[in-house]
Amino acid sequence: MLELDRVRVSYGAAPALWDISLRIEAGELVCVVGPNGAGKTTLINCIAGLNRAQSGTLSMEGRDLTRLARNRFCDQGIAIVPEGRRLFTGMSVLENLELGSYRPAARANRRASLERVFRIFPVLEERQHAAAGTLSGGQQQMVAIGRALMAQPRLLLLDEPSLGLAPSIVLEMFEVIRDINAGGVAVLLVEQNVAMALEVATRAYVLEEGRIAAEGSPKELLAQPHIRRAYLGEE
Repeated sequence: MLELDRVRVSYGAAPALWDISLRIEAGELVCVVGPNGAGKTTLINCIAGLNRAQSGTLSMEGRDLTRLARNRFCDQGIAIVPEGRRLFTGMSVLENLELGSYRPAARANRRASLERVFRIFPVLEERQHAAAGTLSGGQQQMVAIGRALMAQPRLLLLDEPSLGLAPSIVLEMFEVIRDINAGGVAVLLVEQNVAMALEVATRAYVLEEGRIAAEGSPKELLAQPHIRRAYLGEE
């Protein structure tokens, strides 16, 4: 479905990603874990078209997206839930959600998509006319995910969805992510909560200093003692 082949991304003269090669198959839930500063957000922003690859190729279902205009990535079935949510806090929940369905095809199915989002997050239906900035952090994350789903993506990119959330809300959020994936949407999850990410993922990549340091199934990665020490705090 999605494939990166030897992708490099830099900020000016400073390299951020080195020769990244990864793939996401249709219907997969793939996670990328790693320490702060490893390049995880840069990677997910590259896949969303926000950061341009200096070299290598990025393709979706065989189509080269490497030089595609940033505003055309959503047309390829890719939607992102950015780190920090980036909601329009002065606008209502409903208005934020509707912004996700700006593409003609998504706009034509706006009602059905909105009903789907409200089924997933019933509290958003109750608070649809409230300003997004008045919601709790967990509810704002629901709006951010719902907004992305309004675009009817085939690939959903999630950047640190558990950041700043209470543990009970984190558990709920990961269940929602699992359910979205079970509904047929491929998911790329960038997450610092390594234990939770590996629990829901079908495959995983470890990113360190802008490079892929390891990859495999969660079971394969958890069998490596240095992975358990570095990311789970086990001796």
